[in-house]
Order: sequence, then C-alpha cells, then structure tokens
Amino acid sequence: MSTRTLHGKTLFITGASRGIGQAIAVRAAADGANVVLIAKTTEPNPKLPGTLYSAAEAVEAAGGQALPIPTDIRDEAAVAAAVKAAIERFGGIDILVNNASAIQLTPTPLTPMKRFDLMFGVNVRGTYCCTQACLAALTASAQAGRHPQVLNMSPPLSMKAHWFKSHTAYTMAKYGMSMCTLGHAAEFKGLGIAVNSLWPRTAIATAALQMIPGIDTKMCRTPEILADAAHLILTQDSSETGHFYIDDTLLAEHGVTDFDRYAVVPGTTNFIPDFFVD
Repeated sequence: MSTRTLHGKTLFITGASRGIGQAIAVRAAADGANVVLIAKTTEPNPKLPGTLYSAAEAVEAAGGQALPIPTDIRDEAAVAAAVKAAIERFGGIDILVNNASAIQLTPTPLTPMKRFDLMFGVNVRGTYCCTQACLAALTASAQAGRHPQVLNMSPPLSMKAHWFKSHTAYTMAKYGMSMCTLGHAAEFKGLGIAVNSLWPRTAIATAALQMIPGIDTKMCRTPEILADAAHLILTQDSSETGHFYIDDTLLAEHGVTDFDRYAVVPGTTNFIPDFFVD
C-alpha cells in the first residue's frame, strides 16, 4: 500500500464544475495535487450553481494547482486537446476520474432519443474517449512507478430486471461505464494501470439531484463521502484493479466509524438508497 497522499499527482477529472467531481478535486487538492478540471459549465446557471472556474478557485484555496479546461467530452478532438494541455502544464497525467454523467429517469415512451443520445454520449462514449485519450500518459505514469489509476463513478454490474424496468436507457448508460471498468481493468493490468468503479450506497445531495422532482436532499449524504472514498482508492497500489467499490463499505473497511459527518442532516438514518445497490 502506497502512502495515502496525492501530493504531486496530476488528476484529470470530468464533470468537475460542481458536486461529486468538485468534491473529489478539492480532496486531492488538500494533498497538494495538480487538478485538471474538465466540464462544459463556464457561465453561472441559476438552476445549477457552480462553474469550471469556481471549482478551480476551490481547488487552489484547498492547496492544489488547478487547470480548468472547458470541454465537451463527447468531442474526441476536444478531449485530445484537453489531455495535451494537461500534459504541457503538469508534465503528465497520473489519475483519470470519469465522473461526468447525464441522467434521465424515464421509461421508454418518455425518453426522447435526444436524451438517450446525451446519456450514451456523456456516460459511455465520454468515459471511453477520455480513457483512450489519457492512456499514453497513464502508461508513462506506470513506467515511472507512480501507480496510475482510472476511477469510473459507476455502479456494480447487475443483471436484475429491477434496475432496468423504470429507466432502461439510464441504466444501460451507467452500466456502459461499469463495463469500461470491467474491460479496461483486464486490458490495462499488464500496463500497471488500475481501473476501478466507485458508487454511493445512498443518494448524494448534488445540484443535479435537486433537479429531479420528489427528491428530499435532507435524506441524502454529501459528496464528501465519495471524495473520501475516492481518495482511498486513488492512493492505493495500482495492482488493486477491477473492483466495484461502495463508498461506505470501503470507508468502514478502512476504519471509518463516524458516518454522521456525511449526512446532510446529522442524525439521519433513513437515507434514500441509491440505484443499483442490491
């Protein structure tokens, strides 16, 4: 097990303008990491607080170096340009966090093909594209003994119809990210690159979640639980690969006993369970 710090490591994080992506970035920054922030949001949106630049300010305030790059991860050329800029600024990439994700919890008749394409474009294509684009830099990181990692924010794979029946398109798109974990962990093992997934047991209070009708964010946990769990994964040896981690299980295995600090409302016990956790 390597020492638990990301000091001097360079992280490339998608969907980094707010929520879980920003929380992971800030946690890494507290160690003195370099963080490449990838997102589309450059202008403030009254419905969705947070931009690429406010996230960059948070990273630098926490003690890290930030490079915000406005990028649509569905665009192969834009991703390649972002990777090139990251390497020019920081000398390489050690960690890729595929966090960007699109969600629509609708049954088939109520899922326009435009939304289907968005979910597959961001979740599946975006994850695959960023992984492919970062692969040479991650390989170089492995050759330098820096324990490179890919972390996909996606659920354990399950073939239970229960997880498909109400939102087949969304489930397929999230499982596409998880299939990247399964395949790439095996494909890159010989290169010394770890590929894992991380998923929350409970719903996480993010601005995106607040857009979904009927969700009471007071019955959620904060993004910091995923940031702390991601930190554990990203600081371990790259021989630990192909795992589908659940946030609170992983933290408990590493001695965390106080989960109340992650509750939006301390004392909450009846959290909203997240999707895909049997």
